[in-house]
Order: sequence, then C-alpha cells, then structure tokens
Amino acid sequence: MANQEETIQQLQDRCAKQERQIAELKSQNDWLKEQFKLNQKRQFGSSSEASSPDQIQLFNETEKEADVSAKEPELEEITYKRRKSKGQRDIQLDGLEEEVIEHRLSSEEQVCSCCGDNLHEMSTEERREVKIVPAKAKVVKHIKFVYSCRKCDKENTTTPVKTAPSPNPVISGSLASPSSVAYIMTQKYLEAQPLYRQEQNLSRLSIKLSRQTMANWMIKTANDWLTPLYNRLHKLLLNHKTLHADETTLQVLKEDGRKASSKSFLWLYRTGENANPIVLYDYQTTRASKHPIKFLKEFEGYLHVDGYPGYNDIPNVSLVGCLSHARRKFDEALSALPKDKQNADLASRQGLEYCNKLFAIE
Repeated sequence: MANQEETIQQLQDRCAKQERQIAELKSQNDWLKEQFKLNQKRQFGSSSEASSPDQIQLFNETEKEADVSAKEPELEEITYKRRKSKGQRDIQLDGLEEEVIEHRLSSEEQVCSCCGDNLHEMSTEERREVKIVPAKAKVVKHIKFVYSCRKCDKENTTTPVKTAPSPNPVISGSLASPSSVAYIMTQKYLEAQPLYRQEQNLSRLSIKLSRQTMANWMIKTANDWLTPLYNRLHKLLLNHKTLHADETTLQVLKEDGRKASSKSFLWLYRTGENANPIVLYDYQTTRASKHPIKFLKEFEGYLHVDGYPGYNDIPNVSLVGCLSHARRKFDEALSALPKDKQNADLASRQGLEYCNKLFAIE
C-alpha cells in the first residue's frame, strides 16, 4: 500500500513538472510568435515613422511629384462677408522681392479707333509670375586709401599716415569672402552638394576653385569663426532648465586610425519648444556615457531622452522619458496580439489611448 501511494505521488509530481514545462514552452512560443509578427510589421507593414516626404529624391523626383490634374492655387478667396482673403498664392509669394513691369500704350497708340479722340486709363489687368535669377559671381576689389600730410612732408618732420578702415578678410591672404564661404557651406550641408559637384558648378560660372581649397576654407572658418560661436551657444544652452538629447549613428570615411566601416555617433542637444532655439551637435566616436556627462557637466535640470542608459550617470540631472517611444511599445504590444483581442480593455490599449490624448493636447 505504501509503495502504491509513493508511486502515485511520483506520477503526480511528474505531471506537475510536465505541466510547468508545457506552460513555459507555450509562453516562449507565444513570445516568439509576437516577435515574428512585429518583425513582419517592421519589414513589410506601414510605419508611422516613415521617411519625410521632403527627403531628397535623386533620380525620379520630377516624375514622382508631377500631377497633371493638380490645380494652380487660387489668387484669392471670397468670404461670406465679400471681403477678399489672402489666397494661397499670396501666401506662397510672401517675402519675395517684387519687380513691377508696366505695359502701357505709346502716346500715338492712345487714340480711339472709333472717333479718334484720346484714350484714358480705365483699369488695369494684372498677372504674376515667379522669376528665378541664376547664381552669379563677381570680384570685389577692396582699395584702401592711404593719407599723409603735405605740410609735414615739406618740413621734413615725421609724417603721420592714416589708412582708411576696411572689413577684415574672413581668411587672411585668401580670396574667400563671407558670402562665398557661406554659399559653399550651405550647398554642402543643407543642399547635400558634395564638393566635387560644387567644383563643377562653379566652373560653369568661370570660377576655378578646387574642392581642396573649398575644404580648407570651411575648416579654417569653422575653427576661427564658428567655434567661438558654438562655445557661446553651449554656455547659453546649459543655463536652461529643460533640455532634449538624442544620438544617432554616423559613418565617417578616411578617419585617422579607424576603419571606414566603423560607426561613430552624433549627439544632439537642444532647448525646449518654448525657449530660444539652440541646437548643438557633438561628434564622438563612441556611444559611451562619458560624452553626455562631459557635455552637460554644468547643466542642472530636466533632460528629455529616449531611455538610453548612457544618460543615467549624468549628475544633477532629472531624466524625463519620451512618450513617443513609450507609445511605440504600447502599439507594438497591441500589434502582436490577435485581431480579435486588440480591442479588449488591456493595459497596452489604455497606455496607447493615454498617449494619444496627451499628443492631442499638445
């Protein structure tokens, strides 16, 4: 009898152990299914974080954006009070310099074809067009006049010499001007024009300026003129009570001592929406926490980040989480569920709706 009871207990224990194993395997299987479903959505599904439509399309932008059925914006719209409101076209042309060309009849033509009497101006008809002036370059020659005293010259005394003041060159002994360096930098960093293409474009304007010279100009002016400005903005940034920070990968080619495939990081720090806008970038070769610790050494306040642990060790800082990242996790949790369960009153659903309400307020 005792042996039978012992055997029954062993079987019960074995069954309980197997049930626990089955439950663990089922949980792992469900988790793997969720991850597989999420990966499918990331790879093949639509994403709310799609690339900006303003991103440059190198090849087929014209064909892609063309739409023969699109209407020209109206010049004006009439409200129910019969007052002319500012039309879309007016809004698009705000801030542009306006050139007015008047088309009049000559005095000989201002004669009535019916009776021969003189014509008078009855009204005008207007139309507008956008005129694009291609870039052009010119040489600015600075001539400083030097003055001396004729009387002192005649009396053989020490002659005082005065020279007319002139703006200091942006780079001493160089052909660079503030406008030319600003143009090259804008084309390079804002319009994504490589220096070799700028060299070709400038050549068509009869400017023989090598890409090496342009690179030298940018480095020299950045060190002499932009670095002091950057340092000043850095100090002003640290005086704010709320900042935002983020980091992204960057690949730098031909960097000394590193492979071309090495990943670098561009750290971004900026002020809040209601403060004077200051946005600063800090290039570093790693994602180590020592970089934000050094950059924010004198900062005390709230730092809005995405949850990366590298910010956790910054002293005198209260970290504020990003609800956009939190919302994404709620959305992923719901997306991993079967469709018949996605509308249930779940924590993930509640979290998603809470974030949506906050975003609507903002």
